[in-house]
Amino acid sequence: MPTTSHAQPDWVAEAIFYQIFPERFANGDPSNDPPGVAPWEDLPSRKNFFGGDLQGILERLDYLQELGANALYLNPIFDSPSNHKYDTRDYFTVDPAFGDKALLKELVDELHRREMRVILDGVFNHCGKQFAPFQDLVLNGAASKYKDWFQVRAFPVTEKPLSYMTCGGAPFLPKFNHRNPEVRQFLLKVARYWVEETGIDGWRLDVPFKVPFDFWRESRSTLRAVRPDLYLVGEVWREPAPWVSGGDIFDGVTNYALRDLLLDYAHTRFLDAEDFAFETGQLAARLGAAESGMLNLLGSHDTPRILSLLRGDLALLRILCTYLFTTPGAPLIYYGDEVGMLGENDPDCRRPMVWDSARWNPQVVEMYRQLIDLRRAHPALRRGVRRTLLTFNGVFAYKMSLEADEVIVILNPREALLQVRLETGSRRAVWREAGSGREYLTSEGEIALEVVPARSALVLVPVG
Repeated sequence: MPTTSHAQPDWVAEAIFYQIFPERFANGDPSNDPPGVAPWEDLPSRKNFFGGDLQGILERLDYLQELGANALYLNPIFDSPSNHKYDTRDYFTVDPAFGDKALLKELVDELHRREMRVILDGVFNHCGKQFAPFQDLVLNGAASKYKDWFQVRAFPVTEKPLSYMTCGGAPFLPKFNHRNPEVRQFLLKVARYWVEETGIDGWRLDVPFKVPFDFWRESRSTLRAVRPDLYLVGEVWREPAPWVSGGDIFDGVTNYALRDLLLDYAHTRFLDAEDFAFETGQLAARLGAAESGMLNLLGSHDTPRILSLLRGDLALLRILCTYLFTTPGAPLIYYGDEVGMLGENDPDCRRPMVWDSARWNPQVVEMYRQLIDLRRAHPALRRGVRRTLLTFNGVFAYKMSLEADEVIVILNPREALLQVRLETGSRRAVWREAGSGREYLTSEGEIALEVVPARSALVLVPVG
């Protein structure tokens, strides 16, 4: 069993995360813009800049708080030549185009004043090729004191052919040698520094599967000694259980496994309701208590925008979002999804945030706000236990319960189903559909629905 020091931070179960790609969210200080910034309305490329910064985030906190987000996840903010900042040049410096350490501290302090949290992106598998130790290696070859910081097959260091290990074969992302104690101590120093200096609430760790497990165990032990309630979440695309089941690596991971199941149920229809209930149940069983620490998402900076993936289908979006906000784990909103932004895969999914409300999709805006309000109003949706009530072809009904609080959710991405009876397992006499306000009376513990409409998501809450 995990020790007390390995317990998940309690605040994560209450969190609604909002992911910000800092270069594209808001430009609060044009004086620090990189040369040649593109107009905010232009389309992104892999190389252009738009001038987003930390000041822009600070100035938009009222918007985020009104939305209902109470935790931020920021993509990398440290000194780097790229717009995405995954090629770190200096781990101890905020990128000058974003601000500086004092501004980051001001942002963190203001978030905490508002009872909001923030986690940063930690890129500890690799650095950028402008990182000083790697430049020393390129210059001095086998004589460099940093020779063992990286994985080099032959000297001199060359890009064509690649003579050193990289992340994903990208020459601009040299991979660290994590077997070297000096490298480990350097990276642990970086992770500890930003917690101690600015008070951040956690780290999202990039491509952790490329790094030895024992490094992450050491990292957890080191960081928890500094901050017992620090949230550590790994970027994991496949099976999450190995990263969380032991309680000694991460508190949660980016739940792409759940995203895949959701898309296969509601979008591709590879799974019917029975399959979906089984697969999500198996996933929850493998996660155990760690399920509440998962970061549940529909999209990110590495995927197409969810509304683009669904080809603008708002009915399917409602089904996916309803599940996201009514299941254990912290929901993550990728910036702009809440107003209906579009975009194909990287770089198109990294368009600048749309701040002109006339260009927002009002149906999407209202849907997100309703679901966020619903989750915040019901502890059962944040900390409850799920029980399946019905699976029939496309229809999946389940109940979330926590002590006296109960919520019933009915999802149907397929054709309408007539004359549906749900055994609620509750003594509640009257239930109200959260969207329409329609009320349903129970009879002998059952709710009778004349129809579960095609491509619908219904949420029933008890009356009284």
